[in-house]
Amino acid sequence: MSEALLAAQAPEAPASGASGARQFWRRLRTRRAALVAAAVVALLVLVALAAPLLTAIEGQDPTTYHPSLVDSARGGVPIGSFGGVSGDHWLGVEPQTGRDLFARLVYGARVSLGVALAATTVQVVLGVVVGVTAALGNRWVDQLLSRVTDIIVAMPLIIMALALLAVVPAGFPRPVLVSLIIGFVAWGTIGKISRAATLSLKNLDHVAAARLSGWSTWRIARRELLPGLAAPVITYAALMVPANISIEASLSFLGVGVKPPTPSWGQMLTSADIWYQAAPQYLLLPAGALFVTVLALTVLGDGIRTALDPRSASRLRAGTGRKQETKAAGATETAKAATAKETSS
Repeated sequence: MSEALLAAQAPEAPASGASGARQFWRRLRTRRAALVAAAVVALLVLVALAAPLLTAIEGQDPTTYHPSLVDSARGGVPIGSFGGVSGDHWLGVEPQTGRDLFARLVYGARVSLGVALAATTVQVVLGVVVGVTAALGNRWVDQLLSRVTDIIVAMPLIIMALALLAVVPAGFPRPVLVSLIIGFVAWGTIGKISRAATLSLKNLDHVAAARLSGWSTWRIARRELLPGLAAPVITYAALMVPANISIEASLSFLGVGVKPPTPSWGQMLTSADIWYQAAPQYLLLPAGALFVTVLALTVLGDGIRTALDPRSASRLRAGTGRKQETKAAGATETAKAATAKETSS
């Protein structure tokens, strides 16, 4: 019977997946703020990927010094208006060094976004593996992995990252090191989410049918459980990316993240904190880029969360399709009233 049940369900899987994708896209389209945020994120990723091409068009690079473009008598303030903006330097130059700000900003986007995405990938892989293993293992395995996850969640991320970054040899590639440390220290929450979701999924009928058919635990996890984990994992991962960007910027600002001359938005802020009066654009440009990136990713993550789980209300009120939400809420209330009336009668 279980084999027949599995055989009957198999042909319907692709259609169900396609239908789920269409429903997700239909819900996401009603949230205009999420669509705008997605466009901003796509533009930022495109700028980061095209950084060599953009700087080649400008004719600059992020590491070349231009001492002739700064006024040494005034402490290294850029010569010219708006921080030395010109046809050769589209956003001006860096105080003291004269390095091109546009080149450093677009190359900094590669580092900041790359570190955040790599760290999120490590967190997702570790969290899902540990969470699924804990939920499918015996009582001792579950207890051990759950306690390890609790310890990881309780660890102060910044302090642990500071300690680990201080003891690693200086020759190790810094962006890779920052990504690995953030990923290995901050996977606990997604591990808990994966464990809870797996405990709910493994009691469903199709999982029980697969178990009765003699499928191995690995095959059940891969074919039956991981597709069910996609929604909560994608939702949380979308919200982890802006948090990881902020963590990378904080570590670079504290001087233990990405090291010069590699440009990073956080590392640029570290050098700019004493120039906010003499050359404000040196501080405002990386700070504005960080603000826009984190805001766009947060709005997009909220839109993905509400599109994947329509029962949860959006935390944002702007651009979330209020008419559709109001209409859906009214239909829900009407259905509840009709059900209550039938029950009472």
